[in-house]
Amino acid sequence: MSNIRLVEAKLPTGFRFHPRDEELVCDYLMRKVALTDTFQLMIEVDLNKCEPWDIPETARVNSKEWYFYSQRDRKYATGLRTNRATTSGYWKATGIDKAVHSKGTIVGMRKTLVFYHGRAPSGTKSDWVMHEFRLQPTFSVSTFKG
Repeated sequence: MSNIRLVEAKLPTGFRFHPRDEELVCDYLMRKVALTDTFQLMIEVDLNKCEPWDIPETARVNSKEWYFYSQRDRKYATGLRTNRATTSGYWKATGIDKAVHSKGTIVGMRKTLVFYHGRAPSGTKSDWVMHEFRLQPTFSVSTFKG
């Protein structure tokens, strides 16, 4: 059973773990980066070694949602491009990044990715969708007051 489900089990009926974008960035991701994550509700998953259907059960919240941390893997050691390939496919960014705001300030960004089976550019689109959150570079750990 996931840590998130253990917490939900102690909540009154009807309450669920369903954080807003701002909460994911400020209350979870920022604390993880600042090494002050006392909640420790989410696990770390290496998306380059894990297919979407193999994401550990401990990250699952319900039948269609998982919450976890993942380090960004670089495609090239000296480059800025992100490696989003797995053994059987790849995660492809879709649409434009959405700003995540807190108290009128941009604190992070949300990128939507879709999993494709096979190799680019001839992969086959799947039903797997992921929202990747990252901190805004101007919103640093030193400005975080949590």
